[in-house]
Amino acid sequence: MKYFTFLLLLILLNLSFGASGQYYDDPKNHDCLKCHSQQTYSFHNDMLDSEQKRLMNPYLIIDTIQLRNGVHHNFDCTDCHSYDYTTYPHIATLKLEPMATCLDCHAGDESFAKYEFEKIDEEFQKSVHYKDYGDNFTCAKCHNQHYYSPSARNSSSVVEIVEYSNKMCLSCHNDMKKFSLVSGEAKPTVVTIHDWLPNQELHFQHVRCIECHTAVEDDLMVSHNVLSKENAVRRCAECHSANSMLKASLYKYQNLQERAEDGTVLGMLSNENYVIGSHQIPILKIISLIIFFGTLAGIAIHLTFRIIIKKK
Repeated sequence: MKYFTFLLLLILLNLSFGASGQYYDDPKNHDCLKCHSQQTYSFHNDMLDSEQKRLMNPYLIIDTIQLRNGVHHNFDCTDCHSYDYTTYPHIATLKLEPMATCLDCHAGDESFAKYEFEKIDEEFQKSVHYKDYGDNFTCAKCHNQHYYSPSARNSSSVVEIVEYSNKMCLSCHNDMKKFSLVSGEAKPTVVTIHDWLPNQELHFQHVRCIECHTAVEDDLMVSHNVLSKENAVRRCAECHSANSMLKASLYKYQNLQERAEDGTVLGMLSNENYVIGSHQIPILKIISLIIFFGTLAGIAIHLTFRIIIKKK
C-alpha cells in the first residue's frame, strides 16, 4: 500500500512539474513553456530530416514557478505575443512586431481604475528614464510581465517591500551588462556611487531606492517620476526627522499604517523598521525637555551664585 501511494505521488509530481522541476502554469501555454522553461530545446529539422537540440537563449527562459505566482498566470502567451509564435521555427519578422503594452489592457478599464494606470503613465513620462530613452523605456524594463506580483500592496513587512522594490532597480543599475544594453554606456557600481551614504548597507536593506530617487506623489501608491541624480534627495533630515518624508512614501501603504493614533513609535515598531529621528514617544520627549531645561537652569543658578560670591 505504501509503495502504491508513493508511486501515485510520483505520477502526480510528474504531471505538475516539467523536466526542469518547474511548474507548468497552464496547459494552454504548455507548448510555449515546453521549450521556454528549459535550458535546451529540440525540434525536427526538415531540411536534414533529423532531430536537432539547441541551447535556449537565457533571456528567453521562463521560470514557471515565478510565472505561477505572478498576476498574469492565467493569461495565454498569445494574449500578449503574436499568435504566429505558436508555430516553430518562428517567423523572423515577428521580432519586429510591437508587443502589447500594459496600457493596452489596463488603460480605460474601470475594473483597474483604482490602480490609476493613466496617472502612472503621466508621472512616468516626467521621469529621467522616459526623457532619456522615450518609448524605448517601457514598463517591462522594471516590471517583468511574466512574474509581476504586487507584493508591496499585500505585504505587511517593510523589509520584504524594500527588498522587492530594490531588486527592480538593482537588476539593471547593479548589472553593468544589462545597464549598458539599455543605456549604451557604462557606470560604476551602485555601492561606489553611494559611497557618501552613511551605513550604506542598512539603507539598502531598509529603504527603497525610490524613496530618494522619485518625487513623492500623494495620489499614487508609488511614484513613477524617477528623478535625475542631481535632483535626488541627499539631506538626511528629509527622512530622519519628526516629519519624515517616509510617511508620505514607504509608510503610506494602508497595511503599514497601523500606528498609534498620534503616529508615534508604538505602531511603527511592528513594521520591522525604525528610522532614527522620525519616531518619538511623547512622554520621553517631555522628559528629555525637562532634563535639558533643568540642566540649563542649574548652570544659570550655579553661575549666578558664583558671580555673587566673587563680588563679596
